[in-house]
Amino acid sequence: MDVNVITSLFSTYVRPVLDVLLLAFLIYNTYQILVKTQAIQLVKGILILAGIYALAFLLNLSTVTWILGIVAPGLVIALAIIFQPELRKIFMHLGQGRIFRVSQQPKASQIESSITACEILAQSRRGALIVFSRNVGLKEIADKGVKLDAIVSTSLLVTIFAHDNPLHDGAVIVQENRIASAASFLPLSDQQDIKKSFGSRHRAALGITEESDAVVLVVSEETGALSLAYDSKLYYGLTSDQMRTRLARLLEGEDTESAEEERHYEA
Repeated sequence: MDVNVITSLFSTYVRPVLDVLLLAFLIYNTYQILVKTQAIQLVKGILILAGIYALAFLLNLSTVTWILGIVAPGLVIALAIIFQPELRKIFMHLGQGRIFRVSQQPKASQIESSITACEILAQSRRGALIVFSRNVGLKEIADKGVKLDAIVSTSLLVTIFAHDNPLHDGAVIVQENRIASAASFLPLSDQQDIKKSFGSRHRAALGITEESDAVVLVVSEETGALSLAYDSKLYYGLTSDQMRTRLARLLEGEDTESAEEERHYEA
């Protein structure tokens, strides 16, 4: 076949299709990230301003167009400053997340080992924080803890969170199917409507889920209650079976929830 014909076919049919598919892929993944953060409100605000400006331009409303032309850039900058944490999360997802990175999913045995360890720790009223990294890397936090690079096992997790163990303070970070570190300290949540009864463990679990897409297992030292934190929400007082089901689903990359599962802490 003539090279010119192939080039013509590519330019006429293949290139437009690739162009549309790539754009659709980028828009879809960006939307998936946006809906998990409050930055979606920023997008809504910008779209409303753009809609008002377009309407004023079409109707030739010179005064409104002139005012919006002056005010709109400042409002956009102000919104970007207000939603800076959410925008930072978006860029973290784009740089380290699903678009450019293939995640390695934990094995079922690792989930089972973690749940069993939490049951044992809950019975003996030992607090615990176990963080499962998904698409957003937690290397910076793991590097500040005690590096282990160990296989996830029930006995090791129970030993780490023993009261007489110097590693029991802080969190265990699990990434790439292994325990990367212990005694890692997490950022505390800035949410103002957290229950007063929640201590630093629950606030730390919320904090790391506000800055990443991690999933966190929490064992309360005071009550022995089991909790799961992800997507900036804390699901308190779950049973072992609920924890096992949700954890397996979340770590396999499915983000949909049933109405029954959408129960989290009350303000």
